[in-house]
Amino acid sequence: MAETVLRRLRALNRWVAIAIGVMLLACALFVLLDIVLRQLGSSFGGTDEISGYVMALATSWGMAYALLELGHVRIDIVRSRLHQPWRAGMDVFSLAVLSVTVTLIALRCWPVVEGSFVNGSRANTPLETPLLVQAPWFAGWVWFAGTAWIALIAAAFLVARRRFEAADAAVGTVLEGEGPA
Repeated sequence: MAETVLRRLRALNRWVAIAIGVMLLACALFVLLDIVLRQLGSSFGGTDEISGYVMALATSWGMAYALLELGHVRIDIVRSRLHQPWRAGMDVFSLAVLSVTVTLIALRCWPVVEGSFVNGSRANTPLETPLLVQAPWFAGWVWFAGTAWIALIAAAFLVARRRFEAADAAVGTVLEGEGPA
C-alpha cells in the first residue's frame, strides 16, 4: 500500500515537473525574445521580474519532485556505513526533520501571502505587478510539505513492516548513475 501511494504521488509530481519545465521553457523564450528586441532598439521590459517569479514558482513546486526522485542533497557518510535497519531509521528521521522544516516554511509563507492580499500589494518595480503570484508560490510550499508528510508516513509504514529495501528505494539515497525505484 505504501509503495502504491508513493508511486502515485511520484507520478503526480512528474506531471507537476513537466508543467514547471514548460513554464521555465516559456520564460526562457520570453527572455530570449526580449534580448532580440533589445538588439532592435525595443524591449518588453520586466523580464527580470517575471523570470524571478517563475524561478520562485519552479523552486517551490519542484522541491516535492526532487524529494520523491531522491534528488535532495544528503551527506550520508555515516548512513552508508550502517546496517539496513539503522539506515532506514536515519532515512525516516531525516524525512521527519524535513517534513517539520518545510511545514514551518509553508506556515511562515502564509502571512506574506495574506498581507499582500489584504493590502492589495504590488511589486515595487516599474511593472507594479500585483503580488498575486505569491499564492501559487505558497501553494508550492504547501504541496512540498504535504508530499514530505505522505512520504514520511509511507516510509515509516515500510520500516515498521521491516521492508527496509523498499523504504530505501522510496526515501533513501541514490548512488550516482542510479535512479529511484
